[in-house]
Amino acid sequence: MTIVYNIFYNLAKLLARMIFSMRVIHPERMVESGPLLIAVNHSSFFDPPLAGICSRRGVYYLARKTLLKWPFFGPLFPAMNVIPVERDGNDMSALREVIKKVKEGNAVLLFPEGTRSVDGHLQPARAGIGLVIAKTAAPVLPMRIFGAYEAFPKNAHRFQLSRITVVIGEPIYFSEEEISDTSRETYQLLSNRVMQAIGALKLP
Repeated sequence: MTIVYNIFYNLAKLLARMIFSMRVIHPERMVESGPLLIAVNHSSFFDPPLAGICSRRGVYYLARKTLLKWPFFGPLFPAMNVIPVERDGNDMSALREVIKKVKEGNAVLLFPEGTRSVDGHLQPARAGIGLVIAKTAAPVLPMRIFGAYEAFPKNAHRFQLSRITVVIGEPIYFSEEEISDTSRETYQLLSNRVMQAIGALKLP
């Protein structure tokens, strides 16, 4: 972790516990070394930091390029492991950077749904994470965040108090046969498998 990442990591962890009484179910399942894709449901602006603080190592994130123009925080995002991506999400340069970071042995957080849910329910997966799986052969750690939508849903102007729980699933490993085909259909099947694993995670 960079100094900036470490500061915001610890601040986010403190605020999540104090404001949202955040708890993590099965923290022992977190993969703390080697290449990893962390796959998370997406329903709130809070999702990236909430998922990131579940790991003891630095995690890389995708974020819209426009966020880098924010006053004060924008210039700090690169030091917080942010990989900028075009707003429409179809940014191949960003995907190449994700693949590079994973191949270097890093953890990268991705949202299979691609964008935030408008109603808090899980959305169909897009093929993007499947492409990254096929190109890196990295294991995928499914994770599901409960309560973030109630705390800060899409289009909200302020957050609400809501208890947040993060459930971590078992890592998914893919065989060479499963990722050998480089068709979009294969990418979508891989993405669907990840989304199914996220959907299977429930509150205890």
